[in-house]
Formats: sequence, structure tokens, C-alpha cells
Amino acid sequence: MTATVVPESRVAIASASRTSLRGFLRRPLAVTAIAVLLLIVVGSAGAGLLAPYDPFAQELLNATQPPSAAHLLGTDTLGRDVLSRLLWGGQPALAAAAVASATFGLLGIAMGLLAGYSRGAVDRLISLVIDILMSLPGLVLMFAVLAVFRNNLFAAMTALGLLSSGGLARVVRASTKSTREELYVKAAQVSGLSSGRIMLRHVLPRLTGPIIVQISLFVGIALVVQAGLGFLNLGVQAPAPTWGGMVAEAAQVITQFPWLLVPSGGIVAVTVVACGLIGDAVRDVNAETKSRSGGIRARRRRSRAVPGGVDESSPLISVKGLTISFATSGGAREVVHGIDFDVAGGEFVALVGESGSGKTITALSLLGLLPDNAIVDAERVRIAGRDFTGQPSASFRPLRGSVIGLVSQEPQVALDPAFTVGAQLREVIRAQGGLKGRAIRSRALELLAAVRLPDPEEIERRFPHQLSGGIAQRVVIAIALAGNPDLLIADEPTTALDVTVQSEILDLLLQLREEFGMAILLVTHDLGVVADCCERALVMEHGLIVERSDVVSLFARPEHPYTQSLIAATPRLLDSEPTAIDGEATA
Repeated sequence: MTATVVPESRVAIASASRTSLRGFLRRPLAVTAIAVLLLIVVGSAGAGLLAPYDPFAQELLNATQPPSAAHLLGTDTLGRDVLSRLLWGGQPALAAAAVASATFGLLGIAMGLLAGYSRGAVDRLISLVIDILMSLPGLVLMFAVLAVFRNNLFAAMTALGLLSSGGLARVVRASTKSTREELYVKAAQVSGLSSGRIMLRHVLPRLTGPIIVQISLFVGIALVVQAGLGFLNLGVQAPAPTWGGMVAEAAQVITQFPWLLVPSGGIVAVTVVACGLIGDAVRDVNAETKSRSGGIRARRRRSRAVPGGVDESSPLISVKGLTISFATSGGAREVVHGIDFDVAGGEFVALVGESGSGKTITALSLLGLLPDNAIVDAERVRIAGRDFTGQPSASFRPLRGSVIGLVSQEPQVALDPAFTVGAQLREVIRAQGGLKGRAIRSRALELLAAVRLPDPEEIERRFPHQLSGGIAQRVVIAIALAGNPDLLIADEPTTALDVTVQSEILDLLLQLREEFGMAILLVTHDLGVVADCCERALVMEHGLIVERSDVVSLFARPEHPYTQSLIAATPRLLDSEPTAIDGEATA
């Protein structure tokens, strides 16, 4: 029997929907706009049942009649019922707007996401396409399409959506570039999720507000354009009813029978205004939402093939001559200067230094997660038996999650606020492969229990904002363990926590190291943490490793003046003031 798997995002979607619904219900104009738009859509779609008369039936004796019980909106110059023609005329208008809006949305979102997330050459190429689309004369090309395709309205509206998609793509691109830098996106990258999955699951949901606003405004534009084409008798041909065609007929007799312009022009205006009001409401609701917001044995580690000719006893991480620079308008600025270091399997190593010493970017370079303007050079970079010397950042992707895991210093930011804990953990487990169906949830609960969470089933149903800092950090650690990594990079994992919780997290890391048999690279400025947990320390200053030693020797006999200053500056329960360190950070 095949188990039915409930999509893990269902709870998140339901919660977001409830929040949005409450926001809309507090806005009478938005509720009215939605009601009016639904009435128009339902009336047009059900014209065959709702229209009281045949839209083509003429009664010349009853021409240009004012509204009455027999004809609620009167009759036109040929005696045809205006209400019936409005209902039938809404079908091509709304269908054309839907085609244009779908083209506009799909192309704009796709181009914007790819350009903003991929950046580099892909960004430049897509930006060039966007500039070309926005520079073309849209109406002229629409008339050309109508001429080529013999008044095919839907071909013309597809062209309108294509030519207009550049504007949406620019909005999506700008928002994607900003969202891409969020820590929870970095965490998803480190967990081994593919770029496509990250864009669709973690980036796109954060852009729904701006996207809906842009699409709702474009629907209004598309309706006006369609009405304009109908006014010129392009696309759907007379005597078939169209809103634009009815406006054209009313304009011919506006001085004699001005009433005819009211229903035909009014329905276009009301529909466009309703779309605009919905867009405004979505923008406001989106802005409001953003402003609130026992031991289990470790799984047997799966063996990994070691490339031929590689000594299995060699260090897990071996780096020599690592130099990191950042391209700026004034030229390249070097911040890490030719450092060497190794991390053996199962070892607990500290990379310690003050803020700006270069320790975090050194650690992130092992994952290929440096900014696009980073320039990385090295004589040797070997990770888990593979040579990554001179390789682009994309080549590090297979390592993320499965070989190297990352625990960040801000757990609340590292978790996607749109999804529950369970949804995020199951997503990472699924991305690593090997498990399906209920086994994925069982593994998720196992990991939550492994990080000593008292009620895994309750925790997995919670959203990040419902977690305390300590619980959130344990969840982040569980996600980092989902791929059974050989190395766990812990970047200031206790900085955002209070003292009691700091101790608990450090004890947990020590226990997990023994249970999972992994190495830990601890990035920290806290020498007290180094003394409690680590076996060996690498001291960084101004992008250089100035001292390396086992922890006992480091504290007993520090050799470099900078290390001596760091130890002297560490607060103690003494009457004297801590010693200040001279100089300033350069990285």
C-alpha cells in the first residue's frame, strides 16, 4: 500500500491564507472590489444562463429605450438588450485579459527570478532581453500581430503580455536579489537544495505581494487595451458583442442617447478600478504581514567513495595558500592573505578572532557561498578527498548538506518564516535522497529528538516565530545534520543566545560530534567557548592565521602578541578592567 503524503507546505499556506483573509476583511473597499469583480466574472462566464435575451436579437421598434423592467439597462440603436450584450461581451474581454496577464506573469516571474538569483552572465543576458522588450513600441507591434494573424485577439494579447513582462521582471529581479541574501536562503543552499527548488520554495513565496500588485494593475491595463481594440473593431468583429465595440456604438450617438455610454463605459471603468483596489489591498496586507512577523542513536553514516589515489587517512579539509579578495570600484581589496589550515575527520577546531579578522569568509569559502564580487585563489583546496583548487563556486554545491553542514549565528533568520519546522526539515531530507513517504517524517522526528528537543512532534508543527532562540538553534542544527555531514561549520552558534542556553548548545555540539562522528569547525570570537569545547585553535588577525596550537598550549603559553592580547582582553571575575587590543579591523 502506498502511503499518502500530505504536502508539508499545507499548514504554512493555510496560515498565510488566514492572515491575508483577515487583512482583506478589515478593508471594506477591498471586499467590495472583490465582490464586484466576482460578480462580473460569474456573470460573463454564465452569460448563456443569465442573459435575458439573445445578444444578436434586434427589435428596431424598441431601439434606444431607457432602462425598464423588460430591459434593465435599456436597448441600443438596433433594439438589442444592453445587459445581455454586456454579459456576452465580458467573455472575450476577460479571456483576453487572462491570456495577456498569464503571459505577463509567467515570463516576468521567470526572467526576474533567474536574473536575480543567478546573477553574473545570466543576469546580464536577461537584463538585456528586458531592456529590449521595454524599448519596443507595444501598440505598433500589436497592430502588426493583428495584421499577420488576421485579427486574432488572443495573439495580440499574448504579444501585449510578452512586451510588458519586462516591467514585472525588473520588480521580481530587484526583490529576488534582496531575498537571495537572507540567511534562510543561504541555509537552504548549504542544505543541498537545488537552485530551482530554492527559487520556487523559498524565494518566490516572499515575492507574492509585489507580484500580485503588478499583475492586478496589468489586468486593468489589458482590459483597457482590449476595449480599445474592440473600439477600433479589431480582434472580435461586429456584430459580436464586445465592451469596446459597445463603447464605439454609444459614442456615435452620444449627443442623442448619452445613456448608452454609461453601462458600456462604466463596466470597463468599474472592472479596472476593482483590479487597482485589489492590488492596493494586497500591497497593504503584505506590508502589515512583514512588519509583525531522549537519546536516539545516530544513523549509520553512509560510506562515500574516495577517489582513486587518495589516502583515506588524509585530512578532511586541507587548504594551502588561500587568498580572498573583493572587487571594488577602487580595485581588488584583499582580506584573507594566503592562509594554510587542515581539519581532520572528527576533530573539533576553533577558528578564532575578533570581528573583521576574516574568519567567517574563510569558513564560507569552503561552501562556495561568498558574494559574487569575491575573488578566491589558492594553491590547494581539498575537501573529502576531492580537489577543488580553482573550481567555481557552483562546483561546491554537491558538498552542501552531505559533506559540510552550516549552523549560523542567527537561528531565527536562518529559518524560513513561511514554513513550519517540519516542512523545512523534511524538504532537506528529501533533497538528500534515499528516503520517501513516511520514512522522511520519521527521520525528521529522529533528528529533532537527536538535538534533545523534548517534544519533536509538537516542535515540527510550529513556525519559526513560535520558537525561542535556543529551540530555534537546535532546529537549525537538526537541519544541518539531515545529510549526515562529515564537517559541521558552526558560525558563532551561541552569540544570539543567553548564557545558560549557550552552555546547552555547546554541550549538544560535543554530544553530536561523538554520536555522528563528524568534525566541527567553530567560528568564534569567544575564547571561553574555545576553552570549553575545542581541541585545537587557529587564531586569525587581519586575514592571517597568526597562531595555531592545541587549546591547552594556547592558553598556557600563547606565543603571538595578538593571541596574548585576546586572552588578556577576555573578561574574568577580577577587579581589574579587561585589557584593550590596539589597532582596528581591516576585513
